[in-house]
Amino acid sequence: MLARHWGARIAILTMAHVMGTVPIVSVMAMAPVIQQDLALSVTQVGLLVSGYYAAQTIGALPGGGLVDRIGVGRALLVSHGLLIVGALMFGRAGSFVGAVAATVVMGFGYSIVNPSTAKGILTWFSERRRATAMGFKQTGVPLGGVLAASNGALVTVFSWQSIFLGVAGLVLVNGVLCLMLVEARQRGAYQGITATLRAMLQVWRVTNVRVLFLANIPWNMGQTTFFSYLTIFMREAAGASQPVAGMVLGLAQVSSALGRVGWGVVSDTLFRGGRKWVTVGLCGTSAVLMLAMTAVQPGAGLWLGVALALGLGITIASYPTLAQTLAVESVEPAQSGAAMGYSLVGTSIGGVVGPPVFGAVVDYTGDLADGWITTAILVALGAVMVALTVRERRRESR
Repeated sequence: MLARHWGARIAILTMAHVMGTVPIVSVMAMAPVIQQDLALSVTQVGLLVSGYYAAQTIGALPGGGLVDRIGVGRALLVSHGLLIVGALMFGRAGSFVGAVAATVVMGFGYSIVNPSTAKGILTWFSERRRATAMGFKQTGVPLGGVLAASNGALVTVFSWQSIFLGVAGLVLVNGVLCLMLVEARQRGAYQGITATLRAMLQVWRVTNVRVLFLANIPWNMGQTTFFSYLTIFMREAAGASQPVAGMVLGLAQVSSALGRVGWGVVSDTLFRGGRKWVTVGLCGTSAVLMLAMTAVQPGAGLWLGVALALGLGITIASYPTLAQTLAVESVEPAQSGAAMGYSLVGTSIGGVVGPPVFGAVVDYTGDLADGWITTAILVALGAVMVALTVRERRRESR
């Protein structure tokens, strides 16, 4: 039943990211209303997001093994099922415990999406177009964020419980489309559990996999910190109004979407399939831009803040396209799900610890600039680590 046309495949993979992003970003977009209705503290609101990322951290590696075991299409069906359950649970939550349990289920659902879509790209697209295809499917993340952000306005008309019912319906529709990616089972096509675990241990012995796991921690610390604190930074450091700060965040999301596709095209064409140095360049440049954030001041400095936000959107918020491609190309296709799983564990850890570390530094020193300096140093260390140790596999053709 596998969809034959490449356009249909990439569209479904992209929509998988959209549907995986919408539930948790909807929680963020409607947080003030949800907080009031469920009588949540500010800390409890933050723990809703932490529960989501913690589940991704736990589920990333098993999710990658699952994809290697049952295939892309079936794994996406499992992920959509968990996302639907999580959305329905959140819509019926009457307390903090029920709400955080729902975000945990959402996190487990999304932990399967990334390795599934990455394996699909590796399997169905040639080396000449692989990073470009990876970039296109990665645009589903910012697109899902934009779609979910609209729920922040819809909640003034509909209850957030009703909106989550609608979110579950949207995920169900895309889940049905994922049936088009289910491949016919062949005897011996899928590994047993023991063989899958053995293969996952073998993947960990690959140097590239271990290094990318470690590098993704500071890199995603940089990305999540950037998006989490951008509006606060623009208001406090640049003196922007709330509407302007929100607009800057939207522009950063747009530049991220463009960068995820654009850098894939650059890698496939100008660099003839090279991923490493483009990735190192993006993350190294983002560290410099974060240091430049310390120069932003009210007045004319507002425009510097806007320019830096666009620059960070197209660098630190766009690196996942190439980092994920580099991870799956470091192993054999049959092991790509596990390689992606290890990479995503590092990414999820970065998402969990990044914003709290930035906030703790700022609370301790009283200066947002110190938070950017700390984050820049960590991101730069990740770039140096990859530059010195990662070796790209030799390709047969360019």
